[in-house]
Amino acid sequence: MTGTSVNLSGTAIVAGAVGLMAAGAGAAYLLLAPAGDSRAHIDAATGAPAAMAERAPTSSATAPPEAAASEVAVTLSPEAVERAGITTVVAARGPRAARLRLPGVVEPSAYRQVAVTPLAAGRVTRVFVELGQPVRRGQTMAEIFSPELVEAQARYTAARAELDAHERELRRAEELVKIGAASRQELERLHAEHLAMTADVQGARSRLELLGVGAANLDGGVGQGVRTSVDVPAPIDGVVTERRANVGLNVNADSNLFTVIDLSAVWVVADLYERDFPRVRVGSPVTVTTTAYPGLTLQGRVDYIDPQVNRETRTARLRVEVANPRSELLIGMYADVHLAPRAEETMLLVSRQAVQTVGGQQVVYLADPKQPGRFTERPVRAGSAVGDGIEILSGLDPGDVVVAAGSFFVRAERERLGLPQPTPADVQEVRVLVGEQGYEPARVPARAGAPLRIVFVRTTDKTCGTEVVFPSLDIRRALPLNEPVAIEFVPDTTGDLAFQCGMNMLHGTVVVE
Repeated sequence: MTGTSVNLSGTAIVAGAVGLMAAGAGAAYLLLAPAGDSRAHIDAATGAPAAMAERAPTSSATAPPEAAASEVAVTLSPEAVERAGITTVVAARGPRAARLRLPGVVEPSAYRQVAVTPLAAGRVTRVFVELGQPVRRGQTMAEIFSPELVEAQARYTAARAELDAHERELRRAEELVKIGAASRQELERLHAEHLAMTADVQGARSRLELLGVGAANLDGGVGQGVRTSVDVPAPIDGVVTERRANVGLNVNADSNLFTVIDLSAVWVVADLYERDFPRVRVGSPVTVTTTAYPGLTLQGRVDYIDPQVNRETRTARLRVEVANPRSELLIGMYADVHLAPRAEETMLLVSRQAVQTVGGQQVVYLADPKQPGRFTERPVRAGSAVGDGIEILSGLDPGDVVVAAGSFFVRAERERLGLPQPTPADVQEVRVLVGEQGYEPARVPARAGAPLRIVFVRTTDKTCGTEVVFPSLDIRRALPLNEPVAIEFVPDTTGDLAFQCGMNMLHGTVVVE
């Protein structure tokens, strides 16, 4: 009797312990699982196999059968919602506060750049300026020995001598006509010849003036000395940026000896992406900054937008002229063009904490007004952060109610429940090498609506591709040498999506079909 009693007591103790453990597990599940589904609570408490769970009625913590194929939903009990501190916000349109930043390059103003050519053919005998030297308008830059100048002076001298002799003959004829010793017809012939000779002298004089011979030299009269050299003057105030003239060089009248650029005002040329066309127009005010001079801020206006779009980069060239009185902006320097948003521009905003990432996709959770505690997962494409908010480029409509605080808890619950998410087979992955010649491959095929993962690997230091930029996605990532860097996003529309290096020298395209 005693042994039996002991055995019974041990059995009772074991059974009681198991019961307590089961009750504890069930209570823990009740805190997370929604109320009103006793079978879901029992399955979680007993740890039933998946096959048994499938035979049980669908739990309210998973998506309903009719919605499972198209959406993922998580349902939480009121206690779980309160414990997670879940709050919601309404997606609404607001004024666009973020500036549009465009990478640009400083270029000389085509209206302030002059190629200096000689006035006559000949041989360079002297050069007075060096590369990079500032010059003033009219300053002599070079001297050229010119047989053409000598010939022009000889012609002018001969024409002047003939004209002087003819004028004396004309005066004598006029005197003879007065006394009747010469005919009127002879006088008229001499007047006609005088006009022709005068025209020859004026033509020869004009040619010498074009060759740089001043009026003082010409008015000094015949026999005042023959010049053999032509001066090459600076056409504008500026800086010598090219010098091809050297002593002994034979040149023609169309030879480009120097290039002079007036740097008091320069152009900043940037690439404007298609999606930003509505935000910019000719006359839009801009601010130009540079990394070389962090404290330098220049103001200007858009004075030209190229009407042609580049087929590969899907950009149009935009031009801004800015003052450069101290010549701080050098030709070829990189600059950033910042455009303030127009008053009528708006953007769809939600709280930054509303956006989560699941399986490489950006998602938000929509609150169901008809079923409190039920949250539907919605893929979105987020843009730039604006203060505590973030711009939603696609996936939401104004008025949608999304989870803000507590969205991480909802995401954790959907992962705990094992709800469907993209598998590695669903993710498109492409490896892009960044070398001296650019991106390889430079065109990346992709499917619209499917997650895309591009792994960039920079293989050399002899490239400007030390970072990669997706301007339309507002993505900028550094590319360390020989280290793979993955960029993941979901292309939601067909078309071309451009990417480039940070200096806008290397270009690639994601072709979304």
